Order: sequence, then C-alpha cells, then structure tokens
Amino acid sequence: MSYAIIETGGKQLKVEPGRFYDIDLLPAAEGDQISLENVLLVQHDGDVHIGQPLVEGALVEGTVMRHLRGKKIIVYKMRPKKKTRKKRGHRQELTRLMIDSISLNGKVLATEEKSPAAEPQTSAPEVTPVLAETATETTTEPTEVSSPVETIDAQTPETTAEVETASEEKPEN
Repeated sequence: MSYAIIETGGKQLKVEPGRFYDIDLLPAAEGDQISLENVLLVQHDGDVHIGQPLVEGALVEGTVMRHLRGKKIIVYKMRPKKKTRKKRGHRQELTRLMIDSISLNGKVLATEEKSPAAEPQTSAPEVTPVLAETATETTTEPTEVSSPVETIDAQTPETTAEVETASEEKPEN
C-alpha cells in the first residue's frame, strides 16, 4: 500500500491512489487533471521519504470529479444580558478529487488499481448443460378415520340455562 501526505487548503491530508477526497475548492473545472506538488511524505512498500518541509520531486496527480458544498454549520453569537444575538449559517465550498497516481522524481510509484469487476470481459461465459435428475413420484392414499365424532350441541343449552338462573338468584342490596 502506497500513500502520501499532502498539504492543500491549509490542511494536511493522507491520500491513496484510487480513492476520492473532499478538499477546499480548487479553481478547476470538472474532469480536469490536477497536480499537487506540496507533498510532505511519500511511503511506498516500506520505503519512506520525508520532506523538510516538502519532498523534492514528489507529485500527486488527481482528477476533479465534481464541486459540492459541505454540511451546514450554525454560527451563533450572543452577549449575555444585552439582548444581542446573531445566528448565521455557513456551508464550505468543496472539490471532490480522485487521486490517480503518486510519483517521485518522475517515476510513478502507485496508480489507481482497476478492479476485475470494472474491466470488460472479452470472452462470453461458458454455459455447461446440467442434467436434470428424474424424481420418483409416490402417491399417498387418504386414510379414513373410523372413530365416532361426539357433538356437544345438546349440552350447550343446559349450560346457558344454569348461568341464567344463577344470575337471577342474586340478592340486591
């Protein structure tokens, strides 16, 4: 894994090829190639180059993906006991930058890696025929239940009659 630490917009940022970062607004159009020369550190396969303050000959190249605005922040100022209040919002203008490569003294150390899913396939996928197994069908015969079924309809009226007589026998106060 290779990475570099760059300085842009008064901030230091660790960048890797193939990733995008939101940085302060750059004066470039979408799709433009940008070269950042303020490189403070370059690391490639355990070999570290530290600048004093910048690494000589180091270059980070990227592509401007789009311009956007950051999350809104609220600035609220108040002076106690004076009835003075100010509420303002702010949204920072940002540029989304895709890092393409990191180079040192003209030699490209790391580039954006293409994933195998992103590359188009040149050959059609092979289709192998699948033999379908025949399933044996078994039929089940319904079984008859020979036990007698009891009905409880005859007992229901007696039970309700008992409930009605019990409620009538209640003495009133």
